[in-house]
Amino acid sequence: MTDTIKYILEENKLPKTWYNINPDLPSPPPPPLHPGRLDPLGPDDLAPLFPMGLIMQEVSMEREIEIPEPVREIYKQWRPSPLYRARRLEKFLDTPAKIYYKYEGVSPTGSHKPNTAVAQAFYNKEEGVKKIYTETGAGQWGSSLAFAGQIFGIDIEVFMVRVSFDQKPYRKIMMESFGAKCNPSPSEITNYGKKLLSEDPSNTGSLGIAISEAVEMAVQREDTKYALGSVLGHVLMHQTINGNEAILQMEQADDYPDIIVGCTGGGSNLSGLLFPFMGQQLRGGKKIEVIACEPLSCPSFTKGKYAYDFGDTGHVAPLLKMHTLGSTFIPPATHSGGLRYHGMSYHLSHLLELGLIRAKAYGQKECFAASVDFAKQEGILPAPEATHAVKGAIDAAIECKKNGESKTILFNLSGHGHFDMTAYSDYFDNKLGEDIFEEENVNKALADLPNVA
Repeated sequence: MTDTIKYILEENKLPKTWYNINPDLPSPPPPPLHPGRLDPLGPDDLAPLFPMGLIMQEVSMEREIEIPEPVREIYKQWRPSPLYRARRLEKFLDTPAKIYYKYEGVSPTGSHKPNTAVAQAFYNKEEGVKKIYTETGAGQWGSSLAFAGQIFGIDIEVFMVRVSFDQKPYRKIMMESFGAKCNPSPSEITNYGKKLLSEDPSNTGSLGIAISEAVEMAVQREDTKYALGSVLGHVLMHQTINGNEAILQMEQADDYPDIIVGCTGGGSNLSGLLFPFMGQQLRGGKKIEVIACEPLSCPSFTKGKYAYDFGDTGHVAPLLKMHTLGSTFIPPATHSGGLRYHGMSYHLSHLLELGLIRAKAYGQKECFAASVDFAKQEGILPAPEATHAVKGAIDAAIECKKNGESKTILFNLSGHGHFDMTAYSDYFDNKLGEDIFEEENVNKALADLPNVA
């Protein structure tokens, strides 16, 4: 729009490294545990799932990790992503705050997910992997890994959470267009999927279930691996290309954020933008306020317990100390499929415990209302997951107006909603249900947490 200011980097100024937050943390997060032995994982324990290049990134204490040149060349298809100053939105809200957003919807698949998909496909290719299994919620991750797989000649098979598989058929078509196979989860392909469907043929699925199915298939052959779209450290680190760019773009704007906002499901969205700025703070730089925005129906930060829990429903993935609603909890069906995960990144969970970030939970109706206001001013229709960040940023700007504070707000607009018209149609037709927090089901799931000291 005419009143929106765009900041873009020259190609020769593109960041050449990812940022690893581990060496800057005041204390390390508790380590992932083996699902059987319940002791800290070693690199060899992860080898059946991931190539060693990614495993070593997970445990690295180097602050800057060089981005391989083949990955940087692919990034150049859409990076740097633009940083916008949302002046029209500021005027609409009549706020003294300055609002910026980093727009990741310019990627080939319309979200931030290719930042790690391309990197993971590269490292798998380097180690001779022929096929990768993965899960996906709303389909952004599945379509991104499908895109990356075809670039590097790796077969991709995806287990897509059933409710999103039914709601978002175009994501499935996009995966198939890139040569991937997409299955609804729970499926009849895996032993775990068959078990769940025999118990409940109408099971709507969850990311935890889809992870279990993907892992079950991945460990059956040596030339096959598993890839995760969020939660783990190496995934979050790949996303920091976004924050590294944003630091340079904010310098162009002669500004710096007081508040950073992002939506949170597994954690890669917020972390990618936040971590480079948080690293500067931890090294003595300016203190920033961080708001993690999650769905009311799956509020692992605001309603979950900080404890060791399995990363998947079938209890075959590693245990992480994280804010969790219980690995067996299946969140209610909502359009924000990418946020329907029972747990949170163990790095972000650690930051919350340290008091370095805070969390807010929102219902989908209020998020869609904020998103429509944003779209009218900025000309971009956000993905359902990203509407939570939009709502959080607007609330922060309104709070600045209330307090008479001219703060700078930066949020991550992680993807567009062009594949989510059914969700917007439901909103306009008043068919969008209120988010429901199923406290009784959460309590049951939390009662089954593993007994880890």
